[in-house]
Amino acid sequence: MTARSTRRPAVARTRRIRIAAPVAVAVTGALLLTGCGDQTGSADGPSKTQGSKAPLFDKLPKKIQDEGVIKVGTDAAYKPMEYKDGQDIVGLDPDLANAMGEQLGVRFEFTNGTFDGLITSMQTGRFDMIMSSMTDTKDRQEGLDDKGKKVGKGVDFVDYLTAGSSILVQKGNPEKIETVDQMCGKKVATQRGTTSHEILKTQIDKCKKDRKRPITIEAFDNDDEARVRLKAGGVVADVSDFPVAANAAKSGDDFEVVGEQMESAPYGMAVSKGNDKLSGALKEALAKIIEDGSYEKALKKWGVEDGGVSEAKINSGS
Repeated sequence: MTARSTRRPAVARTRRIRIAAPVAVAVTGALLLTGCGDQTGSADGPSKTQGSKAPLFDKLPKKIQDEGVIKVGTDAAYKPMEYKDGQDIVGLDPDLANAMGEQLGVRFEFTNGTFDGLITSMQTGRFDMIMSSMTDTKDRQEGLDDKGKKVGKGVDFVDYLTAGSSILVQKGNPEKIETVDQMCGKKVATQRGTTSHEILKTQIDKCKKDRKRPITIEAFDNDDEARVRLKAGGVVADVSDFPVAANAAKSGDDFEVVGEQMESAPYGMAVSKGNDKLSGALKEALAKIIEDGSYEKALKKWGVEDGGVSEAKINSGS
């Protein structure tokens, strides 16, 4: 997928900063790879006795062991990575969390919010981690904004997929758009605060340098809104992560993906700096599911095998 566009955000996907009304969704290990199973806040997780017998339970921080849950912040509007099906949050990320929960002996409880507010919410204690197709970048690791200014403590990433940004256009590509260089003087949609957004902002300067009219960027809180705008003909393209763009193209007759993926980079599960025990446990759990095949099974289910990784790494983004 590219997947999440290989954004190189300023502080993290860098999606956005407002937090929507939360919708808690428990993702339990018992629901491994079921996708649309019961994921409400009341979903049953492993008992303490069952959890303590899991291979990696002892690797977790004591607080999470006692609670039996890892609280996860996400922006559930990025199909097929994470999205809402009724009141359930489903997609590749919840499925991978289910598989990792089997290894860790705890359940993952997803809470929905807007992307650019996720890191702040985690660092103030609302979440234990973020799993939201967030691109691992050095700026996010170091807590820097897009101007290099320190705005937070930074995060560590456990990288689990590789993705880049793609161009989505109306079926038939009526404007004959193949690259961002062809977008000068045109209106283009994207999701606010993402790497795709950063790519377009950089293109504005390039258009000016080439003495062309700049791109007019219409940035939305989520990619669903950007695609609505594209379908209505208000913009010539929507730039988003490849997995999202590819899924939109496959899901109907309205859109198609054109051109090559841009700035491929790893997606990471984000954990606050200093929470090494949790990031270490997540890395080991990811390595386990890569080894036992449940990782590949989940990727195939959602059609994103091309973004798979062969080993679990921390902070491999640049």
